[in-house]
Amino acid sequence: MTQQGVRWTADQVLALAPDTASRTAGSRLGAAGPWSEAGSSDEGAVWGLCKGSGSRPYQTVVDLADAAGPAYRCSCPSRKFPCKHALGLLLLWAGGDGSVPRAEAPEWAEQWIGGRRGRADRQGRAETSGSPSGSSGSAGPEAARRRAERRAERVTAGATELEQRLADLLRGGLAAAEQSGYGLWEETAARMVDAQAQGLAARVRELGAIPGTGPGWPVRLLEECALLHLLDQGWLRRDRLPEGLAATVRSRVGLPASPEGPPLRDHWLVLAQYDTADTRLTTRRVWLYGPHTGRTALLLSYGAAGRAPELALPVGLSLDAELSVYPGAGQVRAALGTRFGPPAPTVLRPPGTTASGAAARYGEALCEDPWLDAVPVTLDRVVPVPDGDGWQLADADGDTALPITPAARSRPGLWRLVALSGGAPVTVFGECGHQGFTPLAAWPGQPGEVVPLC
Repeated sequence: MTQQGVRWTADQVLALAPDTASRTAGSRLGAAGPWSEAGSSDEGAVWGLCKGSGSRPYQTVVDLADAAGPAYRCSCPSRKFPCKHALGLLLLWAGGDGSVPRAEAPEWAEQWIGGRRGRADRQGRAETSGSPSGSSGSAGPEAARRRAERRAERVTAGATELEQRLADLLRGGLAAAEQSGYGLWEETAARMVDAQAQGLAARVRELGAIPGTGPGWPVRLLEECALLHLLDQGWLRRDRLPEGLAATVRSRVGLPASPEGPPLRDHWLVLAQYDTADTRLTTRRVWLYGPHTGRTALLLSYGAAGRAPELALPVGLSLDAELSVYPGAGQVRAALGTRFGPPAPTVLRPPGTTASGAAARYGEALCEDPWLDAVPVTLDRVVPVPDGDGWQLADADGDTALPITPAARSRPGLWRLVALSGGAPVTVFGECGHQGFTPLAAWPGQPGEVVPLC
């Protein structure tokens, strides 16, 4: 990337930000004012001194040449990665106005760059040479098998209890759900946690949030109860299911799984990256598209409350890497394996479909995974148009349209999409589900760079 003399765009830099506050603060530091002794190397390193509130400037250095993704070091006390100073330095470098010239790295930057690259080389050699496993007995696999059987028994007991509670709820009438309060749902969710069925617990908590949430809540509650009942029955009768669907049920219930099958190598286009958070966990979703494999894949990474996940891939770049796919019918989740180089610029776009084609694709996916909220879809030649109190994406060459989800209407990305279109057709990548379409990235009608919308 940097070795080829190609700099990132500001959007690609800001896609690395761990949260909105860091993105805003980093943007303020993307000017030359607070920086001194900034420089970059042909080997993909950027460094600089940023004046802060103290007497000594912060020493900031970023290594962009690592195939595992950008690495950062800053002498500031922030626990975020990257911190606002690293983001500001990359924005200054991305501007390409001569504020970050080619230069020899100062000693403090060179020591850190050389040290981490040396460690990476030693680790790579160790992985290549291999090491003795220390034990080849069957005690480990046998113990794991017994643990899996005990957990399956606990999950079965939890699913059986949950079936009885759902039956009691329907027998008493859905109106009683509003009167009983959230405590009953939380107690049921706790029982599912005790049964080691985290997936069931999460769905029970979602049920508890529905009563009293506006007109039509009993219908929504009944729909979610039906899906939860279907998942329960799928687990209790998993031995009768096709292997792919059985794997999906195990995943939805909350049992851990590992990627399987041969790794898929491709030049993966980074389509979108966004975070969702609750009080305990931040989940980062990264969507990739492989032009040679024709697959769209989802990478998930997690960070404890208050900390951003480590995985960060700039939107719009191409990553030469291997992915391993998780088991399950119609599953798109994958694990990132070996990377063969840093992310690089690309003019690639994923192939698109129509609004009706996207809806059909979601319907087909539901046959394999009835609990699926949405599928990744690229819409080709669509125009964002107002639709009463909302918005929709209408086919420029047809008479079909998809509504934009209520959650997406309140995000700045919608207005960025409208401005990018200007009434002309655009290509949009996003998630298509039962609530509509959530735009995540877009390309203009004429050749141009991707515009993140999340």
